[in-house]
Amino acid sequence: MRPTHRLFQIVQLVRSRRLTTASWLATRLQLSERTVYRDIAQLQAQGVPIEGEAGVGYRMGRGFELPPLMFSPAEAKALVACVRIAQSRLDPELAAAAEQALHKIVGALPPAVRTAAESMALHAAASTLDARTRSLLQTLREAIETKHQLQLHYRDLREQTSQRTVRPLGCFYWDAVWVLGTWCELRGAFRNFRIDRIEAVQLTGERFRDAPGQTLPDLLRADCANALRMPKPPGPTLAHWIHADAPSPD
Repeated sequence: MRPTHRLFQIVQLVRSRRLTTASWLATRLQLSERTVYRDIAQLQAQGVPIEGEAGVGYRMGRGFELPPLMFSPAEAKALVACVRIAQSRLDPELAAAAEQALHKIVGALPPAVRTAAESMALHAAASTLDARTRSLLQTLREAIETKHQLQLHYRDLREQTSQRTVRPLGCFYWDAVWVLGTWCELRGAFRNFRIDRIEAVQLTGERFRDAPGQTLPDLLRADCANALRMPKPPGPTLAHWIHADAPSPD
Protein backbone atom coordinates (compact mmCIF):
# COMPACT_ATOMS: atom_id res chain seq x y z
CA MET A 1 0.00 0.00 0.00
CA ARG A 2 1.39 3.37 -1.02
CA PRO A 3 2.11 5.79 1.88
CA THR A 4 -0.37 8.41 0.61
CA HIS A 5 -3.12 5.81 0.27
CA ARG A 6 -2.29 4.46 3.72
CA LEU A 7 -2.59 7.92 5.28
CA PHE A 8 -5.89 8.47 3.51
CA GLN A 9 -7.20 5.15 4.83
CA ILE A 10 -6.23 6.06 8.39
CA VAL A 11 -8.09 9.37 8.11
CA GLN A 12 -11.16 7.59 6.75
CA LEU A 13 -11.17 4.99 9.51
CA VAL A 14 -10.58 7.46 12.36
CA ARG A 15 -13.31 9.84 11.20
CA SER A 16 -15.83 6.98 10.88
CA ARG A 17 -15.55 5.88 14.55
CA ARG A 18 -15.96 7.55 17.91
CA LEU A 19 -12.69 6.14 19.23
CA THR A 20 -10.10 4.16 17.30
CA THR A 21 -7.09 2.43 18.79
CA ALA A 22 -3.75 1.97 17.06
CA SER A 23 -4.12 -1.77 17.58
CA TRP A 24 -7.42 -1.82 15.68
CA LEU A 25 -5.96 0.27 12.86
CA ALA A 26 -2.92 -1.98 12.62
CA THR A 27 -5.09 -5.08 12.33
CA ARG A 28 -7.46 -3.49 9.82
CA LEU A 29 -4.69 -2.17 7.57
CA GLN A 30 -2.27 -5.06 8.16
CA LEU A 31 0.42 -2.78 9.53
CA SER A 32 2.54 -2.69 12.64
CA GLU A 33 1.39 -0.47 15.49
CA ARG A 34 4.68 1.38 15.21
CA THR A 35 3.82 2.33 11.62
CA VAL A 36 0.35 3.49 12.71
CA TYR A 37 1.81 5.72 15.44
CA ARG A 38 4.25 7.21 12.95
CA ASP A 39 1.54 7.85 10.35
CA ILE A 40 -0.78 9.49 12.87
CA ALA A 41 2.04 11.75 14.04
CA GLN A 42 2.67 12.69 10.42
CA LEU A 43 -1.00 13.50 9.85
CA GLN A 44 -1.13 15.61 13.02
CA ALA A 45 1.97 17.49 11.88
CA GLN A 46 0.24 18.25 8.58
CA GLY A 47 -2.72 19.82 10.41
CA VAL A 48 -5.22 16.94 10.44
CA PRO A 49 -7.05 17.37 13.79
CA ILE A 50 -6.66 13.83 15.11
CA GLU A 51 -7.06 13.93 18.88
CA GLY A 52 -5.88 11.33 21.40
CA GLU A 53 -2.73 9.51 22.35
CA ALA A 54 -1.02 6.16 22.16
CA GLY A 55 -2.53 3.53 24.43
CA VAL A 56 -5.84 5.40 24.72
CA GLY A 57 -7.19 5.86 21.21
CA TYR A 58 -7.80 8.50 18.58
CA ARG A 59 -10.75 10.47 17.25
CA MET A 60 -11.23 13.16 14.63
CA GLY A 61 -11.63 16.71 15.87
CA ARG A 62 -14.58 18.84 14.85
CA GLY A 63 -14.60 20.89 11.70
CA PHE A 64 -12.48 18.53 9.63
CA GLU A 65 -13.42 18.41 5.96
CA LEU A 66 -12.06 15.58 3.86
CA PRO A 67 -10.60 16.60 0.49
CA PRO A 68 -12.05 15.12 -2.72
CA LEU A 69 -12.12 11.33 -2.57
CA MET A 70 -10.01 9.08 -4.73
CA PHE A 71 -11.04 5.50 -5.40
CA SER A 72 -8.96 2.47 -6.22
CA PRO A 73 -9.78 0.59 -9.47
CA ALA A 74 -11.57 -2.12 -7.45
CA GLU A 75 -13.62 0.46 -5.53
CA ALA A 76 -14.59 2.24 -8.76
CA LYS A 77 -15.72 -1.05 -10.30
CA ALA A 78 -17.75 -1.87 -7.21
CA LEU A 79 -19.58 1.46 -7.42
CA VAL A 80 -20.43 0.95 -11.09
CA ALA A 81 -21.65 -2.59 -10.38
CA CYS A 82 -23.85 -1.49 -7.50
CA VAL A 83 -25.51 1.26 -9.52
CA ARG A 84 -26.09 -1.03 -12.51
CA ILE A 85 -27.73 -3.66 -10.32
CA ALA A 86 -29.80 -1.30 -8.22
CA GLN A 87 -30.90 1.37 -10.67
CA SER A 88 -33.91 -0.40 -12.20
CA ARG A 89 -34.96 -1.68 -8.77
CA LEU A 90 -35.08 1.69 -7.02
CA ASP A 91 -37.78 4.33 -7.07
CA PRO A 92 -37.34 7.00 -9.78
CA GLU A 93 -35.90 9.66 -7.47
CA LEU A 94 -33.25 7.41 -5.95
CA ALA A 95 -32.41 5.87 -9.33
CA ALA A 96 -31.80 9.31 -10.86
CA ALA A 97 -29.73 10.39 -7.86
CA ALA A 98 -27.63 7.21 -8.08
CA GLU A 99 -26.88 7.84 -11.74
CA GLN A 100 -25.95 11.47 -11.13
CA ALA A 101 -23.67 10.52 -8.23
CA LEU A 102 -21.96 7.86 -10.34
CA HIS A 103 -21.33 10.33 -13.18
CA LYS A 104 -19.70 12.74 -10.71
CA ILE A 105 -17.52 10.05 -9.21
CA VAL A 106 -16.48 8.44 -12.49
CA GLY A 107 -15.82 11.84 -14.06
CA ALA A 108 -13.29 12.67 -11.33
CA LEU A 109 -11.32 9.44 -11.70
CA PRO A 110 -7.98 9.19 -13.49
CA PRO A 111 -8.47 8.12 -17.14
CA ALA A 112 -7.16 4.58 -16.67
CA VAL A 113 -9.35 3.91 -13.62
CA ARG A 114 -12.38 5.49 -15.32
CA THR A 115 -11.94 3.32 -18.42
CA ALA A 116 -11.60 0.15 -16.34
CA ALA A 117 -14.75 0.96 -14.36
CA GLU A 118 -16.92 1.92 -17.33
CA SER A 119 -15.85 -1.07 -19.44
CA MET A 120 -16.45 -3.63 -16.70
CA ALA A 121 -18.31 -6.64 -18.16
CA LEU A 122 -20.88 -6.90 -15.39
CA HIS A 123 -24.49 -6.01 -16.15
CA ALA A 124 -27.86 -6.69 -14.54
CA ALA A 125 -31.07 -7.60 -16.32
CA ALA A 126 -33.84 -5.06 -16.15
CA SER A 127 -36.09 -5.42 -13.14
CA THR A 128 -39.61 -6.77 -13.50
CA LEU A 129 -40.92 -3.95 -11.33
CA ASP A 130 -43.61 -1.94 -13.08
CA ALA A 131 -43.66 1.87 -13.07
CA ARG A 132 -46.53 2.02 -10.57
CA THR A 133 -44.68 -0.14 -8.01
CA ARG A 134 -41.52 1.92 -8.36
CA SER A 135 -43.48 5.15 -7.87
CA LEU A 136 -45.26 3.69 -4.85
CA LEU A 137 -41.90 2.64 -3.42
CA GLN A 138 -40.84 6.29 -3.38
CA THR A 139 -44.00 7.30 -1.49
CA LEU A 140 -43.43 4.57 1.10
CA ARG A 141 -39.74 5.38 1.48
CA GLU A 142 -40.52 9.03 2.13
CA ALA A 143 -43.18 8.07 4.69
CA ILE A 144 -40.63 5.88 6.49
CA GLU A 145 -38.11 8.72 6.56
CA THR A 146 -40.63 11.26 7.91
CA LYS A 147 -42.43 8.73 10.18
CA HIS A 148 -45.86 9.33 8.70
CA GLN A 149 -48.59 6.84 9.51
CA LEU A 150 -50.26 5.29 6.44
CA GLN A 151 -53.55 3.74 5.48
CA LEU A 152 -53.12 0.86 3.05
CA HIS A 153 -55.69 -0.69 0.74
CA TYR A 154 -54.25 -4.17 0.27
CA ARG A 155 -55.06 -7.24 -1.83
CA ASP A 156 -53.31 -10.38 -0.64
CA LEU A 157 -52.37 -13.50 -2.60
CA ARG A 158 -55.78 -15.03 -1.81
CA GLU A 159 -57.32 -11.98 -3.52
CA GLN A 160 -58.82 -10.84 -0.23
CA THR A 161 -58.83 -7.10 0.36
CA SER A 162 -58.37 -5.17 3.60
CA GLN A 163 -57.60 -1.72 4.90
CA ARG A 164 -54.81 -1.26 7.40
CA THR A 165 -53.45 1.68 9.34
CA VAL A 166 -49.73 1.06 9.72
CA ARG A 167 -46.46 2.54 10.84
CA PRO A 168 -44.07 2.01 7.90
CA LEU A 169 -40.71 0.75 9.17
CA GLY A 170 -38.66 -0.47 6.22
CA CYS A 171 -38.67 -1.66 2.61
CA PHE A 172 -37.04 -4.98 1.71
CA TYR A 173 -36.10 -6.27 -1.73
CA TRP A 174 -36.14 -10.03 -2.36
CA ASP A 175 -34.86 -10.36 -5.95
CA ALA A 176 -38.43 -10.38 -7.29
CA VAL A 177 -40.58 -8.10 -5.15
CA TRP A 178 -40.35 -5.21 -2.72
CA VAL A 179 -41.97 -5.69 0.68
CA LEU A 180 -43.09 -3.08 3.20
CA GLY A 181 -42.44 -4.04 6.82
CA THR A 182 -44.82 -2.32 9.23
CA TRP A 183 -46.34 -2.15 12.66
CA CYS A 184 -50.05 -2.77 12.06
CA GLU A 185 -52.32 -0.77 14.36
CA LEU A 186 -55.25 -3.15 13.72
CA ARG A 187 -53.39 -6.31 14.71
CA GLY A 188 -51.10 -4.70 17.27
CA ALA A 189 -48.20 -6.62 15.71
CA PHE A 190 -45.73 -6.57 12.85
CA ARG A 191 -47.16 -7.21 9.38
CA ASN A 192 -45.49 -7.37 5.96
CA PHE A 193 -47.09 -6.25 2.70
CA ARG A 194 -45.96 -6.84 -0.87
CA ILE A 195 -45.74 -3.42 -2.43
CA ASP A 196 -47.03 -4.64 -5.80
CA ARG A 197 -50.24 -5.70 -4.04
CA ILE A 198 -50.91 -2.38 -2.33
CA GLU A 199 -53.81 -0.95 -4.33
CA ALA A 200 -53.79 2.49 -2.72
CA VAL A 201 -51.93 4.33 0.02
CA GLN A 202 -52.87 7.49 1.89
CA LEU A 203 -51.20 9.57 4.57
CA THR A 204 -53.39 9.65 7.67
CA GLY A 205 -51.96 13.01 8.73
CA GLU A 206 -50.57 11.44 11.89
CA ARG A 207 -46.88 11.03 12.63
CA PHE A 208 -45.46 8.41 14.97
CA ARG A 209 -42.51 8.06 17.27
CA ASP A 210 -40.45 4.96 17.80
CA ALA A 211 -41.98 2.91 20.59
CA PRO A 212 -40.31 0.01 22.44
CA GLY A 213 -41.09 -3.26 20.68
CA GLN A 214 -42.43 -1.54 17.55
CA THR A 215 -39.29 -0.41 15.72
CA LEU A 216 -37.42 -1.72 12.67
CA PRO A 217 -34.77 -3.48 14.80
CA ASP A 218 -37.62 -5.14 16.73
CA LEU A 219 -39.18 -6.28 13.44
CA LEU A 220 -35.89 -7.80 12.28
CA ARG A 221 -35.34 -9.56 15.61
CA ALA A 222 -38.87 -10.97 15.57
CA ASP A 223 -38.42 -12.24 12.01
CA CYS A 224 -35.13 -13.97 12.87
CA ALA A 225 -36.57 -15.48 16.04
CA ASN A 226 -39.57 -16.84 14.16
CA ALA A 227 -37.33 -18.45 11.55
CA LEU A 228 -35.21 -20.14 14.23
CA ARG A 229 -38.21 -21.29 16.22
CA MET A 230 -40.01 -23.00 13.32
CA PRO A 231 -37.42 -24.38 10.87
CA LYS A 232 -39.69 -27.16 9.47
CA PRO A 233 -41.82 -25.79 7.92
CA PRO A 234 -40.44 -22.24 8.08
CA GLY A 235 -42.44 -19.70 10.00
CA PRO A 236 -44.06 -16.78 8.19
CA THR A 237 -40.90 -14.73 7.92
CA LEU A 238 -40.34 -12.10 5.28
CA ALA A 239 -38.26 -14.43 3.10
CA HIS A 240 -40.55 -17.45 3.53
CA TRP A 241 -43.90 -16.03 2.63
CA ILE A 242 -42.49 -14.07 -0.32
CA HIS A 243 -40.68 -16.98 -1.95
CA ALA A 244 -43.37 -19.54 -1.05
CA ASP A 245 -45.94 -17.19 -2.62
CA ALA A 246 -47.99 -17.40 0.56
CA PRO A 247 -50.19 -14.60 1.89
CA SER A 248 -48.78 -12.26 4.48
CA PRO A 249 -49.53 -13.39 8.03
CA ASP A 250 -52.81 -12.11 9.36
